[in-house]
Amino acid sequence: MMTILQSIFLGALQGIAEFLPVSSSGHLVVFRNFMNLGDVPILFDVLLHCATLLVVLIVFRKIIFELIKSIWRFIIRKTDQSDSVNLRVVAVILIASVFTAVLGFGIEALDVAHKPRLVSVLFLVTAGVLLFTRFIKTEETGYQKAGFRTALITGLAQGIAVFPGISRSGMTISASLFTGIGKEKAGEYSFLLSIPAIAGAIILEIRDLDLLSGSVSPDVMIAGMVAAFVVGLASILFLLRLIKRSRLYLFSFYLIPFGI
Repeated sequence: MMTILQSIFLGALQGIAEFLPVSSSGHLVVFRNFMNLGDVPILFDVLLHCATLLVVLIVFRKIIFELIKSIWRFIIRKTDQSDSVNLRVVAVILIASVFTAVLGFGIEALDVAHKPRLVSVLFLVTAGVLLFTRFIKTEETGYQKAGFRTALITGLAQGIAVFPGISRSGMTISASLFTGIGKEKAGEYSFLLSIPAIAGAIILEIRDLDLLSGSVSPDVMIAGMVAAFVVGLASILFLLRLIKRSRLYLFSFYLIPFGI
C-alpha cells in the first residue's frame, strides 16, 4: 500500500522530471523499483499527468489563448496578417503530433518499461543529446521558418521519448534548437507540443482506469497530484530561464552518473 509520503515523493518527482530534461518515466521506473511499490494504480498516473498538464496550460495561457483566437478567426474566415505565425505554429504542432503518435505507439509495443538496465543506457543517450545543445548555434528566428521539417524532427523526437530514460522535454527542446526555432521560443514550443501528447496519454490511461483503482486511498493520490503541480510549476519556470541562458547541457552532468 502506498503511503502519503511515498505519494508526495512520486508526485514531486513527476513534477521535476516531467519538465526538467531528465526523463520522468525513467525516474519513476527506477524509484518505483527501489521503493518496491509494485503496480501503481492507473488513476494515480492519470492524476499526475493532469497536474502537469495544468501547469503547462497555466504557464502558457497567453500564447494558448492567442492560438485559439487565431484558429477561430481562421474558421470564420476573418484572419489577418498577425494570425499567420500562430496558424503556422498550430499546423506544425498538429503534424508533429501525428509523427509522435505513430512512433510512440510502435515503441510502446516493445514494452521496455520494466527493464531498468535499458533505462540506464537511455539516460546516457539523453545526456549525450543535451551535451550536443552546447554546440548548437542558431539565429533567433522563432516560428518564422518553422515548417514540415520542424514538425518531422520535433515530432519524432517526442515519439522517441516514449522510451523510459529518454527525456521528452530534453529531446524536443534540443530538436527545436536544431531546427532553428531558437532559445527564445524553444521551451515554449516544446511545452505547447507536449499538450496533445500529455492529453493523449491521459486518454489512453483512462481506458484502463478500473485496474488497481482501489489500492490507494483518495487522499494519498490527491497529495501526489498537489505535489506534482507545485513542484512542476517551479520546475518549468526554472527550466525556461536556463534555456534562454543556453544552459540546457548542464543536466547531462546529472544524467551521466545517474545512468551509470
